[in-house]
Amino acid sequence: MKDGGAFTPDGAVTTLLVIAKQPVPGRVKTRLVPPYSFEQAAVLAEAALADTLRAALAAPARRRVLVLDGRPGPWVPAGFEIVPQVTGGLDERLAAAFAAVSGPALLIGMDTPQITPDLLTVDWEGVDAWFGPAADGGFWALGLREPDPGLLRGVPMSTPATGAVQRARLCAAGLRVSDLPVLRDVDTAVDAAAVARLAPRTRFAACVRDLVPADASPPWRFAP
Repeated sequence: MKDGGAFTPDGAVTTLLVIAKQPVPGRVKTRLVPPYSFEQAAVLAEAALADTLRAALAAPARRRVLVLDGRPGPWVPAGFEIVPQVTGGLDERLAAAFAAVSGPALLIGMDTPQITPDLLTVDWEGVDAWFGPAADGGFWALGLREPDPGLLRGVPMSTPATGAVQRARLCAAGLRVSDLPVLRDVDTAVDAAAVARLAPRTRFAACVRDLVPADASPPWRFAP
């Protein structure tokens, strides 16, 4: 990979952006309630975010930026710059994250604790955009060789068509798009159990195994 004419390792020219919320009960992972309580949902959210940040730390990157809604806590490891999210819809917040950086950037959220450093190590040779589709129709990752906030503004977010619309926007701009694997977001308790089984050694999976949901009706049991 070349950056300004010099050879660099794969991914080392990339700024990794993690957009996340402070794991506060009642503000994060509310679709886990029920069967979990708001407090338990926040515990799972913090675990998912910790796994995400750990993977980002282990991946090669020029910068690592946590784009945060809320206040940082002890769950933020050293090695991240912290910038606040702007107000507005999710499309505006994602656009602002890209507007704040220069050079190749890859943005991810906190809903996929199963990500690995390898997934975040992208090669920009012959690629203008990386797109990580989510199983629910959204996307878990978006990378732009040349960040352009206009590519995100106006994309309808949190719908089954979000990913398709966003990818079509990239193609319509004439970008060379390369796809990352489809991943499952953690939105519901069923998602949480499925992702925990896929990545059993994560902190998130340990929390899923250990937490007994507050709502016992219907009965809920994690099956490893």
